[in-house]
Amino acid sequence: MDQTQVTRQKVIACGQELISKGLVAGTWGNISARVEETDLIVITPSGRAYQSLSAQDAVIVNSSGTVIDGHFRPSSELPLHLEVYAARPDIKAIVHTHSVFASACAVAHKEIPPIIEDLVQVIGGAVTVATYALPGTAELAKNTVKALQNRNGVLLANHGVLGCGRSLQEALTACELIEKAALIYIYSMSLGGPCILSDSDVAIMHKFYLEHYRRQEEC
Repeated sequence: MDQTQVTRQKVIACGQELISKGLVAGTWGNISARVEETDLIVITPSGRAYQSLSAQDAVIVNSSGTVIDGHFRPSSELPLHLEVYAARPDIKAIVHTHSVFASACAVAHKEIPPIIEDLVQVIGGAVTVATYALPGTAELAKNTVKALQNRNGVLLANHGVLGCGRSLQEALTACELIEKAALIYIYSMSLGGPCILSDSDVAIMHKFYLEHYRRQEEC
């Protein structure tokens, strides 16, 4: 089985996992991944229920967004995915969710500060909020890249969450950790507010994750 087909299978399986974990409802959210050693990207189709999809339903596009293979239209958020990949060569996969508590922070335009260790290890710091723009637009894509910077997750104002990483599993984990941290953040506000981790501690923990923990997972 070639790498393109393997990536298609992984993208569809990730979509079905989003449903089972309650990170999206219906056909919302979207997922993509680079095909190793090519300029191709596999992305979920637009407006299709994840449970009904097979690997062949995933759409293959090139780095310019031209459809190479697929019988459905690619996700309407394709411009967002392409902009992130262009800005961040280190990113190999993107997962976009509409999870409840992280979306609550997104609609309040409140970033999730660096308050808990697993979050900062994977994300690399606070989860900032990208300035609002209509979904599917070039403006949203540019706003997202600006807010994401060198981290692995960002909130989309009045919209949801984008997680990314060197694999689909890491991108999905980023989304899960953002949702968990959002819940902790909201709860902590009722206890007087969270105590924020220092920049130096965040840097140390993220560096450890990149240089040791991530490598163990990739073995």
